[in-house]
Amino acid sequence: MRLTTVTTRQIPQGPFKLMYRVYRYILPDVEAELDRLRQLAERIPDPELRTQALSSMASKKFHCQGGAVYACANMEYRHVLIPLIVALQTISDYLDNLCDRSTSLDPEDFRLLHQSMLDAVDPDASLTDYYAHRKERDDGGYLHHLVRTCQTNVAKLPSYGSVLRSVKELVGLYGDLQVYKHIRKELREPQLLSWWEEHMEHYPGLQWNEFAAATGSTLGMFTLFLAASGDGLSQSDAREIKEIYFPHVCGLHIMLDYLIDQEEDETGGDLNFCSYYDSQQRLAERIGFIATHARRDVRQLPASRFHGLIIEGLLALYLSDPKIKSQTDVQSVTKKLMKKSPFTRLFFLVNSIWIRKQQA
Repeated sequence: MRLTTVTTRQIPQGPFKLMYRVYRYILPDVEAELDRLRQLAERIPDPELRTQALSSMASKKFHCQGGAVYACANMEYRHVLIPLIVALQTISDYLDNLCDRSTSLDPEDFRLLHQSMLDAVDPDASLTDYYAHRKERDDGGYLHHLVRTCQTNVAKLPSYGSVLRSVKELVGLYGDLQVYKHIRKELREPQLLSWWEEHMEHYPGLQWNEFAAATGSTLGMFTLFLAASGDGLSQSDAREIKEIYFPHVCGLHIMLDYLIDQEEDETGGDLNFCSYYDSQQRLAERIGFIATHARRDVRQLPASRFHGLIIEGLLALYLSDPKIKSQTDVQSVTKKLMKKSPFTRLFFLVNSIWIRKQQA
């Protein structure tokens, strides 16, 4: 893979410099972006849409904070990358709330809602009424604002034309997952298994639930945004980056997310991809397998050390989550995954705990 201008800049190669940038620039900039979006959300006329928009930002802010870390690798473009990543992640979290709490269970509704994400990453796409299949429709232009924010910022990335196809492939898979996981309960697994059959030959090392989990990650999109912020990226480079991140880095991200949400999902009757193993030992082994392959995969990238830090940060962030304290089974998996942790992961774990305490 040929080096682009992004990889020749001062990309943080160690955890201390990375966290300095996170504290100094990323967290304040993300908070400023979310403050602006929160003000818009507070003015949404429909009470249900307003509730879900505000709830998604309150409970899932760490998604935006974590995603925006990619801007650390190209600080000159952070004023493009951070608004872009925050807006796209906010669309994702907002729609996830709407679908989780939907009473329609209508796949056409879910498909149309997630068309907004496909439109958001295509600067030439026309906007439409994404709420056409539901009774709650008046958001005061909130979702359109998020889409336009993404479109405006992707258009500023020098090599975006080269990554567009790969980004849309990942967003398309993300939308498919959101449709299949939110339809009527008796249809979810059959639809997901049928979908897996279309893709399984390309991912022989994965199980169906692990592939599905990987499609739920936005990290592949964000790393392609970062790559596009440099000059001279080719379409073949973009495809290679996508294949390096998907499925293992993306799969690790969402398997960890499902790991800590098992109790919450069981209570809510929601599908959880960590429940498809015959033991917690097997679950720990599979997450460990995916993590090992994710580390191996990112070594192919020019800025491999930075992406290795991302992986250690993911493990630290999720394995230090307070939700784990009330889940005995999850604690046992966490101990296995944290065993013989390198200094970098422990450093990020301490920082994750500190950030949560400051924001509590």
